[in-house]
Order: sequence, then structure tokens, then C-alpha cells
Amino acid sequence: MIQLSGTSRRLCHGLTRRDFLHIGGLGALGLNVGTLSGSPTAPTAKAKACILLFLYGSPPQHETFDPKPEAPREVQGELSSIPTSVSGVRFCEGLPKIAKIANELTVVRSMTHPYPVHGVAYAISGLPTYDPSLEAKARDSRHWPFIGSVVDYLEDKSGSSPSSSVPRNIALPWMLNSKTDLLVNAGPFAAFLGQNHDPVWTDYTGKGVRTVPRYTDGQTKDFVDPFGGCTTDGRFQLSDAAVPSADLSPERLDHRLSLLGQFDKARRQNDQSMSRSPFDRQRAQAHALLTSDRIRSALDVTRESLAVRETYGMTLFGQGCLAARRLVEAGSKFITVFWDGYGQFGNCAWDTHNNHFPRLKEYLLPGFDLAYSGLIDDLKSRGLLDETLVLCVSEHGRAPQIDSKPKGAGRHHWSRVYSAVFAGGGFARGKVVGASDKIGGDVKDCPVSPKDVLATTFHQLGYDPHSTVPDTQGRPLPIAGDGQVRAELLA
Repeated sequence: MIQLSGTSRRLCHGLTRRDFLHIGGLGALGLNVGTLSGSPTAPTAKAKACILLFLYGSPPQHETFDPKPEAPREVQGELSSIPTSVSGVRFCEGLPKIAKIANELTVVRSMTHPYPVHGVAYAISGLPTYDPSLEAKARDSRHWPFIGSVVDYLEDKSGSSPSSSVPRNIALPWMLNSKTDLLVNAGPFAAFLGQNHDPVWTDYTGKGVRTVPRYTDGQTKDFVDPFGGCTTDGRFQLSDAAVPSADLSPERLDHRLSLLGQFDKARRQNDQSMSRSPFDRQRAQAHALLTSDRIRSALDVTRESLAVRETYGMTLFGQGCLAARRLVEAGSKFITVFWDGYGQFGNCAWDTHNNHFPRLKEYLLPGFDLAYSGLIDDLKSRGLLDETLVLCVSEHGRAPQIDSKPKGAGRHHWSRVYSAVFAGGGFARGKVVGASDKIGGDVKDCPVSPKDVLATTFHQLGYDPHSTVPDTQGRPLPIAGDGQVRAELLA
């Protein structure tokens, strides 16, 4: 019998060292992975990597990419629109830097689906329907795998090896909602593909520098939220599992690796028919993360000049976007940066049921404007934009009618029409796809679903979007649900 000392507890912000030693080992013993199926030919990849920017809580289309300057005041709101670098296209006045790079973007103004709830899992997986009870159940058996986890799985099945010591699938700044007063939110997990295809999560060591506008009228505690501004010494780092302790000598590490060899032998004896690749890849990744500082170097944004860091904005989201660019350069395949809640879950981040306009003006729009424009400009200047997909999405949009009752007003959940923005990796440049009606309440032209975004992303990364992966019963499920590749979005 093989025994390991120490805790086996899984931390909310990452994996313990013991987890890294047997991730994909004991877990793989019960994993029903099957084989990838689909059409025999995959599309030619237009992109080598993908950065997913997820604005948790859902930004308003009216105050971002689909302003309605001719609408009544109760729809238009307090913010006006400004021209962009694309003739005839206007964005909200709170996004002046993004307006200047509109010629690099594909803006979709006709995103739509039936679920006006915080369905992160619905937005970023092939999950065909959504039940709000799933929201805080990250490991519920009904979930489908996160797009980044599918990419990781497909790369394994193709026989591709990850870049040395850099995870293919990594998420920042911390496990979703783990810094709020609610349970970890569902969505960015591997579901039936097995936890060895979950994102490798980072944590963040920095602190906030200012109190952000209140989330709710009755809020009793103020939050110094790093998404509103952060210190220059803040760093992203892997959990302690990826950092060898001071007393971990090469001999002790070799001893731990010999234990992995014992797991490997036990696994083969347990099931001769099981593929080696999931276990062996996780063992190799565990070794790499324990012995190399390449990933830690890529995550260390303090290695950048202050001038570069400031172009992204000295906020947690801005520095996360900078870390994403560094991870692309280091060889990571799929990087997710969440603008997540902090301190309080109710009405957190972009969920502006209350104090809508102060939060947009003083906190949300300035940080997003700097971070997003900084990322696109930096990728372009380094010759990386053409080969890097940048997706910026959320769960849904916000209602056309402003609720004037809360302090600072509010817009409530709305999924009948909303906006998303894409760049790089073969997406069109300077294009608006679809349209909403005159008040931004319904799709007027060219409806696009979250599943269409998944299918188009898989296609641009070189995967057949109609491929299937097996669930725990071996049933083939399509990686993009019922999504279709949308040629309208592509160059």
C-alpha cells in the first residue's frame, strides 16, 4: 500500500502540494475518458492561444458597446456616447481608450440567450440549459466542461505536449468568487472530463488601495477592492503546491517522484486498458511546477517596467491582463482573467442593481478601459494579436429601463440582448455584428448565442466544433453544445 503524509485538503485558491503529486493519479483511476470523436478533419488553426476576459456580474450594453443616444433618458442614462475609430460606430463615453482601438475589434451587439441569471457555466461551456440551483455547485454532475478544460483535453488527445512548466489552462486572479462571502461559483471547471483538466488557479498577494463605491444601499462594510486599484508590489502566484519549500532537497523531490512511479504501476495493474496520457501529463506538470520557475516568472508582472504596467492600469484586472500577455509569451494555451467579486457577493463586480452610475463612472469603466485597450495595444505591438484570440464576455446584459429607486440607480439582469467584444486570432477588425432595437432591449438583427462563440473559438483554435467528448456514462456530448461557427465574426 502506498502512503503519503501531510494534508490532502483542497484549498479554495489552488492545490496542495500533495494534490500536485497525485492529481491525475488517484483521480485518473476512476476517470472515464474515452476517445475524442467528430469529423476526421479539423480546421486550420488561425490562433495559437486564447485569452478569455470574463466580466463577472454582467456589464450594461448601454454603457459599454451599444449606447442609445436617441433613447429616452430613462433608457439612455447619465452617460453619453462618443465616436470611435470606426466611422459611424459609437461607444459609451466611459471607454475613450477602447473607442480609439475599435478598428481592431469585432463588437457583437446581438448576444442573446434565455437565462437572465449569473450562469457563468452556461456562458463558457456547452451546457444546453441552465438551472439557477447550479450556480454555487461547482462539482454538480449536470455541469459540462469549461472551454479552457476542453482545449486542454483536446490537446492531450492530439498527443500534444504542453510547453515546459507552463500549464495550458490557467485562470487568474483566484478561484471564482473565493474572495467573497459566498461559495465558489460554478463554471470554470472540467466537469466530467476530470479534475486534472481544471484550470490551474493563481492567487494574488497584493492589496487594494482605495475604497470602491458601495454595492448596495444597506451595505454596512466598505471594501478596499484591488479591482479598484492595487499596489505595485502585488503578484500573481500559484498555490503553495507549486512552490518547493526551503527544505525540499533534490533528493526529497526524487523520492516523491518515485512514489509517483508507484502510483503509475498501481494504475496500470488496476486497469491495463486505461490510457497513460492523463496520468503521465499530470505527473510531468507536477514535476515541472515544482522544479521550474518559468511559470512563476511569467506571472510576475513586477518584472515589467512601471510604464508598461500603467498602460494596463494599476488595478487587479489590468495587471491580470498584463499577466495574461506574459503567459501567452511563455507558451500557455488558454488563459482566463476574471473581473471577480471581492468582499461581498451580492451585487458585486459588474452586477449593478444598485449605485449603478457611481460604480460605472468611478470604478468599473475606467479600470476596464485601461486594461482592455492596454492588452490589445500590447499584443499588437509585440506581433501577438494575429495569433491570439481575445474574448471578452459575461453572463448576460442589463435591462433597458433604469430603476431609479436605488441610490445611484440600477439596471437589472437582462439576457434578451447584450454585447460582447472580440479581437485577434482571425476575428474581423473594425466590425459590428448584429444590432439591438432602439432601446437595447431585444435583438433586431443577427442573434448570436454563447454557444456560437464557443464554436467559433474552437474553430479558430483548430478544433472541429462539432467534435464530441464522452461524459461519465460514455455518451458523446458536443464540445460547443448546439453552437455554430459564425462567419460574420471572422476576417
